[in-house]
Amino acid sequence: MEMRHLGKLWPVSALSLGGGGLGQIWGETSREEAVATLRLAIDSGITLIDLAPLYGRGEAETVAGEMFGGAWPADVRVTTKCMVGQRHLASIGERLEKSLLRSLQTLKRKQADLFFLHSNICPDDYAYENDPDYEDYGVVRWTAFFSEVVPAFEKLKAKGLIGDWGITGTGLPRSIMDVLRGEPKPAAVQAVTNILDSPGGMRRYEEPPEPRNIIRTAKNNDVGVMGIRAVQAGALTAEIDRPLGRDDPEMRDYAKAAPFRALCRKLGEDPAIVAHRYALHMQGVDTLVLGVKNREELSAILDAEARGPLDEETTRSIDALRLNFQMPRMPIDGEGTL
Repeated sequence: MEMRHLGKLWPVSALSLGGGGLGQIWGETSREEAVATLRLAIDSGITLIDLAPLYGRGEAETVAGEMFGGAWPADVRVTTKCMVGQRHLASIGERLEKSLLRSLQTLKRKQADLFFLHSNICPDDYAYENDPDYEDYGVVRWTAFFSEVVPAFEKLKAKGLIGDWGITGTGLPRSIMDVLRGEPKPAAVQAVTNILDSPGGMRRYEEPPEPRNIIRTAKNNDVGVMGIRAVQAGALTAEIDRPLGRDDPEMRDYAKAAPFRALCRKLGEDPAIVAHRYALHMQGVDTLVLGVKNREELSAILDAEARGPLDEETTRSIDALRLNFQMPRMPIDGEGTL
């Protein structure tokens, strides 16, 4: 497998294995199959496992802890995450350390190579007008980020509990980019990397998402980029593998991607494979995090990585569809927003 460099950190495989599939949130699987999938990933040259306690309520981290049994290979890195919000302002540092220690115990490790803030970051005066409840548990405002979160990360780093820290880049784009330009800056950012430029249901703000600008800003500031959502939670596959409502953001993206599936049929290709090959070679992406849930899905993407980039004509045909054009978020029959 191709090896790249994650920002200023260390070499990393072009593909990473995410915890969503291992945690059984991207369709049905089993603990045994998840363990076997992780083992295949390691045997195939994947060197970074991206986890979080939220993935299956700890299931993904349990799978990794069970498989390695405390004997992690020296060249395999692991991430974990923690989400904080306005209700945690009085104890952000305590919450971050408690979450990390719990993850390390589950993973049977003494250190996480990267610890990510799983929350949105926004200006002090910003309001999530269509999802105000989200602020309570998933939003950190600018002042709190630099006065509470960053010092807590640096303290954990000094203790040797983490190698470094990063942010999830799915929040308000201007805030994410400002953090990437600032000091101290994260060592890595997780950024949406797909044909649609869509974070789907992860988008809580009203402004257009700007994932390619986020990636460009990261690279200009020596911040490592972990690409996520290559198939946008199933929207760029032949068929979504779990029940979703008609107005679910992923279903809206699935409908929007119909021209892409038509192009793939013309090419005689699986849309998921084409989407992964496109994302894997987007400029600025150091490693692409996979959301696979079983060995069959993983093997298909491993084969796709081995095939290399899409040819220029196919890439131009995909871009000509203009599927990354972002419509403003609009109310859905008075029941919410996209």
